[in-house]
Amino acid sequence: MLQIGDGVTCLSAVFIVLLLGTRSALWSTVVTTSLYFFLVMFRFPQVPASRARQVLRPEKSTAGAISVIAHRGGGHDAPENTLAAIREASQNGATGVELDLEFTADGVPVLMHDDTVDRTTNGSGPLCQLRFSEINKLDAAAKHRLRERFRGEKVPTLQEAVEECIKHQLTIYFDVKGHPDEAAATLKDLYKKHPVLYNTSIVCSFEPKVIYRMRQADPGVVTALTHRPWSLSHLGDGTPRFSAAWKHHWHQVLDVLLDWAHHHVLWHLCGVSAFLVQKNFISLDYVQYWADRGVEVVAWTVNTAVEKQYYQELLKVNYITDSLREDCDPHY
Repeated sequence: MLQIGDGVTCLSAVFIVLLLGTRSALWSTVVTTSLYFFLVMFRFPQVPASRARQVLRPEKSTAGAISVIAHRGGGHDAPENTLAAIREASQNGATGVELDLEFTADGVPVLMHDDTVDRTTNGSGPLCQLRFSEINKLDAAAKHRLRERFRGEKVPTLQEAVEECIKHQLTIYFDVKGHPDEAAATLKDLYKKHPVLYNTSIVCSFEPKVIYRMRQADPGVVTALTHRPWSLSHLGDGTPRFSAAWKHHWHQVLDVLLDWAHHHVLWHLCGVSAFLVQKNFISLDYVQYWADRGVEVVAWTVNTAVEKQYYQELLKVNYITDSLREDCDPHY
């Protein structure tokens, strides 16, 4: 991952690249200066560090100051993104849960990771074409390894999930899959209805636009960017997305640019308090890089006892896991 410094060093690098590309000192100066003033005028400051820490390192953390977050509620231990998963996570000692926010065809916010219902339920079709009345008839445990135990579990609304988390005093990582405007408006209303969320939840997304819209809607919400290097050119398990060599290499170039933007522009523009990163790219130096900027690193998805010990005892960072009970393969 590119880490060439911030501030003057970063802008100097931009100026040099533009100068080499355009061979015009005037245009290079204009563009670099414009970038600087854009960041100054439109960036959001981070929320106070004390409140960000209250969210990221609550007193109930199970491993000292380290928070253990159940991925999709703990998708290995119970059907993902369900009330049953939230309850299981609480019983298994999780500090919090990561939940995926999506919307039905009639605009109801529900918990769902995919853009279709095929993988996790007994239904079929794109979520955006199904009304909540149809979603509510589905069995969210139909494809789970423990389907017999959790048979009949429903796809919950966002409201139901939040109430369950508050009941069990769990920190919530709202993972917003898209729909920046709708998600920001929905979450803003949710925070107004449940003010406790300001100190017990964080909004995160792979899409910087989602986080920026959230900060516009409510600057008091703690936020995080989610990032996996080489995500444009490779799938979650590391295999290339594209068979054509030219397309693969082009997306690798885009990956480098996206990585640079995340580490030097986007986090600063959005004023995030945390950076959620795929576990394989985290080191002590990387944790320190973000600590110097007042940003916490959260690792995902950490699914074996050996890995958990490493992130907990050596790196001392929060981690997201699919299971609090046993080793398992990661869900991408």
